[in-house]
Amino acid sequence: MEYVTAVPHPRSEAAGPSRAGRISLAVALSAGALGAAVALLSTRQRWSEGTTTVAGGAFSLTAKGSDVTGVPAALAIVGLAALVAVFAVRRAGRLLVAALLALSGAGTVAAALLGASDSSSLDDKAAQAAGDTSATVHALSHTAWPYVAAVGGALILLAGLLALRYGRYWPAMSGRYERDGAARPRRRPAGVDPDRPEDLWKALDRGEDPTSA
Repeated sequence: MEYVTAVPHPRSEAAGPSRAGRISLAVALSAGALGAAVALLSTRQRWSEGTTTVAGGAFSLTAKGSDVTGVPAALAIVGLAALVAVFAVRRAGRLLVAALLALSGAGTVAAALLGASDSSSLDDKAAQAAGDTSATVHALSHTAWPYVAAVGGALILLAGLLALRYGRYWPAMSGRYERDGAARPRRRPAGVDPDRPEDLWKALDRGEDPTSA
């Protein structure tokens, strides 16, 4: 009895990575862009609030995310730049940029979570309002915006991980290659007309021998 081993068609083997590349590319672009926008927007919102005593009365204080820490906004911008740059490089360069994208997302998450319980920015404002360096904030409370910024960082991190895993299947910004990665054929120079001196000079400028045609 003879056993016949099925050999997969080359197109079916290439279809898997190609489809995974397209899906991961769409998800990474969406997650990275949305994550950067969410992180940047969150840092402009109120993260904490409290009161301090000024002239015997209570004085309300608020702190935006940018007052607490500038790290999430800065890393969101770095992540957005890395998301664009990942298509301008290849091979090892793409891995490095993808790693930078992932680290930007992880750093955004860490900075946002650390800022969720921070009170130093409000203490500084309390000291300025009271004119006393020992003044502190009272009735301190925090909003949910730091955690929203952390979600934005998580989306940037997801984009970076997808770039590390599937980035080799993604296209690169280059005019010499088609979408499938095949090199575009070079245009053959037009034939040299020996009766036209300008054609002879152009051929010489290209390093060609016009007499060999």
